[in-house]
Amino acid sequence: MNSLKIVLFFTLSLLLSGCVSKEYVKQNTALIVFKTPTFKYADMGFIYENREEVKAEIYGNGQALMVLKISKSNICMSLFECMGKKSFNKAVLSALYPNEILDDIFRGKVIFDGLGLTKSSHGFTQKIVKENKYNIHYNVLNNAIIFRDTINTILIRIKKDK
Repeated sequence: MNSLKIVLFFTLSLLLSGCVSKEYVKQNTALIVFKTPTFKYADMGFIYENREEVKAEIYGNGQALMVLKISKSNICMSLFECMGKKSFNKAVLSALYPNEILDDIFRGKVIFDGLGLTKSSHGFTQKIVKENKYNIHYNVLNNAIIFRDTINTILIRIKKDK
């Protein structure tokens, strides 16, 4: 009887822990521009970060227009069902991009393993070109992140408030 109570307690604990909201360690308000051939969003929003995921919310007139969650294994966007990173890149960005690119952009990290990297005292810039595939200019300077691919007509701009 005692072991049944212990098993019931642990089962109940596991079920309830799935309902607990994730704790974010970094939260910023930001101007977020997200333009691809598939969709276009630009407005103020919030970016939440922890070790496991990044969540961006874009608001217009006090309503959440878009919610984007980037976890270790997939990307969920309010317009699409959750999908793997490779599938998301193929459908929304470019199939030639590395799986972690969107997570790296929203966190302001180096992309493509540092290819074309130029560091400065306030951040870094990357210029990455693969003929007829992508032409990327990526800047992370101060509190601004700008990712632009002129071949795939993609612009992601994030200006965080401090």
